[in-house]
Amino acid sequence: MMLNFPLLSELGSSATHLLLALGIGMTLPYWVDIRNNRHREILLSATFLLAMRYIWWRGTETLAPVGLTFDMLASYALFGFELLAMVGTVSSYVIMSRLKLRSEEADHHVGWWGEDEPRVAILIATYNEDLDILERTIVGARALRHRNKEVLVLDDSRRDWLRDYCASQGVRYMRRPDNKGSKAGNINHCLDRLAEDPVPPDFVAVLDADFVPHRGFISRSLALFHDPRVGLVQTPQHFFNADPIQHNLGISQSYPDEQRFFFDHMQPSRDGWGIAFCCGTSSICRWTALRDIGGLPTESVTEDFMLTLDLQDKGWKSVYLSEPLTEGLAPEGLKEYVTQRARWCLGLMQIARSRLGPLSRNNLRLRDRWSVVDSVLFWTTSFPFRIAVVVFPLLYWYFGTIVVDAQLAAVLTYFGVFFLWGQMVQRVLMPGMVVPVLHDVSQLIGAIPISRAAFTGLFKPKGHPFSVTAKGGDRTGITVQWQLMMPFLILLVLTIVALLLGIYFDRFSYQDAGDGKWVVLFWTIYNLFVLAMTVLACVELPRRERHIADLPDRGILITGGDIRRHWIIALTIDEARMRGKSYPVGTEGVLRLRDVGDVAVAVIAPTVDGMRVRLMPTAEQREALLVRFYAEGAAPGTARSQLGGLLAGLGRRLSFNARR
Repeated sequence: MMLNFPLLSELGSSATHLLLALGIGMTLPYWVDIRNNRHREILLSATFLLAMRYIWWRGTETLAPVGLTFDMLASYALFGFELLAMVGTVSSYVIMSRLKLRSEEADHHVGWWGEDEPRVAILIATYNEDLDILERTIVGARALRHRNKEVLVLDDSRRDWLRDYCASQGVRYMRRPDNKGSKAGNINHCLDRLAEDPVPPDFVAVLDADFVPHRGFISRSLALFHDPRVGLVQTPQHFFNADPIQHNLGISQSYPDEQRFFFDHMQPSRDGWGIAFCCGTSSICRWTALRDIGGLPTESVTEDFMLTLDLQDKGWKSVYLSEPLTEGLAPEGLKEYVTQRARWCLGLMQIARSRLGPLSRNNLRLRDRWSVVDSVLFWTTSFPFRIAVVVFPLLYWYFGTIVVDAQLAAVLTYFGVFFLWGQMVQRVLMPGMVVPVLHDVSQLIGAIPISRAAFTGLFKPKGHPFSVTAKGGDRTGITVQWQLMMPFLILLVLTIVALLLGIYFDRFSYQDAGDGKWVVLFWTIYNLFVLAMTVLACVELPRRERHIADLPDRGILITGGDIRRHWIIALTIDEARMRGKSYPVGTEGVLRLRDVGDVAVAVIAPTVDGMRVRLMPTAEQREALLVRFYAEGAAPGTARSQLGGLLAGLGRRLSFNARR
């Protein structure tokens, strides 16, 4: 056997580069302070330089020779997708190089208004949500610690039962004769009615129908309005249920929801540049600022982002308070999840083509224009590139087309070092937030409709209806989203067939590939995992929304003359699971719960370590339970990924498929 000494030498050099990047990366947690902007600038500048080094190598050494050939067309097309995606990535590096956290500022300025609390109108816009969703939002809004407030329900479905429920809760109900302007029009109608009141509000808070405010939402957010130039304060959105990808892959306890990167990391960084933007729900706006701009803009289906630009155009500031102050319902279904993101994408394209676009004549600062450009780059480059990454390797297997003409050692030296360093930096700046395969799945699963929305919005920005994201509903059965799954299933089958042909036929698409065939082989195997996970995520498992108490608690069970303390290990609005002595099914009594009182219960089933009881709370106790579940406590969900839990969750998900 002949040893290829030059190849071994090149691989050794590549290994040295990788080990150097790994070694430096392993030291980062010991000296990097992620709140220190200088440290962030150093890390992301190094990442930028490695990105430029990689792109230069791709553009000068890996493309097919110039000529009227399919090889050149395919090679340059992939490089074009990658180059555009890299521009968006570099823009995000620049944004992430700063950070602004305002909790200390909020602490310092709590109660800046003195004895007279500002008057706050809390607007809950609703279209088709059921009572069980609206109930907890209304109860949570009424339970806010801020006293000088008015809760208003804006019903664009004009439902009499909701009007009656609001009357029973002492909540102001509004409806309008038409649905012009969709959600923004609904809110504007309310603002006009509030302007007619003897005393209009000082501030206006907006909540989606499924978002419950924590009890400090108003007081913490108002603290940042000590600066008279601040027109809007946005807070993050947290979710008490798993999003479809988390749920369908069985990783809701070990992998954060897709929005955590944006709300926990990107928005504080945007705030560092003064370009944090409104996300609709969970925001508060100054009344005079809203009247100054004439209400919410209606030219885009993402009126929240455009509201930020409208405020900035008039000289108002938007700031971000990174504290868990609301929690809501993530889209339960994959179809709704993708539709929501496609709407966000379409709205951004409409804004880019509007009077507040980056190339329009307006009063926006350069950084505000860059903010829009950055968002446009994200939607128009990331998702098409994700599609290209799983399609282009098939050109090699079936047509012998080399789209990336590179040797393994060079790939390790340029791409490997860039990728490894990027992972190490992400591990420090946003720990547990980005897991390579799962991150690719979250982008790929909606890539086709999102890419379609991006270019539809750019070239035809007007005439698109507002798509409401459905919440709630029956999710008790298995649903296969065939329409979403089919493109990925076809690509998965083509990838598997290509690998099998390569295994059984020695010359299949290996002609003139040299050492580069191993690059394509690794790329293809990686895509195999991504596509398989994407297909799996399109099979929606049964679920029923249940908000379970975050931590075990103690309760006193009173049955007849027997009084015993029990550990409550699971608690919902209508059921509790208790550890301790079990009683016969049908036994009735009362369960004394913290902050709720004595709730009537009945034993419904024994368990291995205790029993399950049905709760029969009064109306007041039900409200107290809703406040306890949704309006108090820390942020719900998972803040960072956990490798052991990820593997266990995926294993359980695969075993579920096997049992079916």
